[in-house]
Amino acid sequence: MNKPKSSNIHPLAYVEPGAKIGNNVTIEPFAVIKENVILEDNVVIKSHAYIDGNTTIGEGTVIYPSASIGTKTQDLKFRGEKTYVKIGKKCEIREFTTINSSCQEGSVVEVGDNCLIMAYCHIAHNCQVGNRVIMSNNATLAGHVTVENCAIISGFTAVHQFSRIGCYAMVGGMSRITHDIPPYTIGAGIPFKFGGLNIIGLKRNGIPLKTRRELSKAFKLLFRSKLHMDEALRITERECELLPEIQHWINFCRSSKRGLICLQGNGTSEEETSPEEDEEESEEREFAGTIKTQG
Repeated sequence: MNKPKSSNIHPLAYVEPGAKIGNNVTIEPFAVIKENVILEDNVVIKSHAYIDGNTTIGEGTVIYPSASIGTKTQDLKFRGEKTYVKIGKKCEIREFTTINSSCQEGSVVEVGDNCLIMAYCHIAHNCQVGNRVIMSNNATLAGHVTVENCAIISGFTAVHQFSRIGCYAMVGGMSRITHDIPPYTIGAGIPFKFGGLNIIGLKRNGIPLKTRRELSKAFKLLFRSKLHMDEALRITERECELLPEIQHWINFCRSSKRGLICLQGNGTSEEETSPEEDEEESEEREFAGTIKTQG
C-alpha cells in the first residue's frame, strides 16, 4: 500500500498491499480497499464501503457506507477480462450504491465529475455517465447505457440496456426507459410521455432564452407535428438557427440506434441494433423462456 503521511486510515480499515492512496485520504473503519484500487487526493471512504477491481476514485469524491464499486460485472458473458471503473472528481456515491466493473477487455465504466449518485442506485457494465449527473434513489442503469452531462434520473427509474439519456434531460420517477431520451427534455411514466423541454433545468444552467426558443421549435417539430423523424429533422435544420444546442439535438436524434422514446412507428420502429445488443436481447428471451417453462 502506498500510504502518504497525511492520509487518515483507521486501523480497522482493510487496505491491501498495492493500493495507491493519495494525499489527505480518509478511510473509515471496516472499509475494504483492494490491491488495484487508486484513491486520489482528498477522497473519503466511509465505513463498510467495498472498493475492488481496477478502480480509480477521483479527487475529493466521497463514498458512503456500504457502497460497492468495481466488483465483477453481472453480465454472464464475462470471462475474466481486464476491465476498469473510473469515478470522477467531487462526486458523492451514497449508501448501498453498486457500480460494477465492465465487460470486454479494456472496457471502462465511467462516472464523470460532480455527480450525485443517491442510495441504492445501480450502474452496470459498459455504462458512461457524464458530468453533474444526478441519479435519485433506486435509479438503475442496465449495461451499455450512456447518460450525458447534467441529466437527472429520478427515483425507481429503470433504464434499458444500450439506451441513451441526453444532456439536461430530466426523467421523472418510476419511469421505464426503453429507448433514447433526447437532450433538454422532461418526461416520465409507463408508458413514457414528454412534458416538453426541461425549462427550469435549462434556466438554472444558464441556457439563454434565444436557445430555449429554438429548442422549443425543434421539440414541437419532432414530437408534436406527427412528421416522420427524418423529415422533422430536415425542417429543423432549415428553419431553426443552428446553435450548438440545436446541432446536438439533431446529431443525437440521427445517431439513435434504439430509436427515440415516444416515436415508435413514426420513423424509428425499424431499430438498428448492434451485434452485442442482439446477443444480449437473445439471452434475455432465452432466460425468460426458461423461467416460463420452469413455472
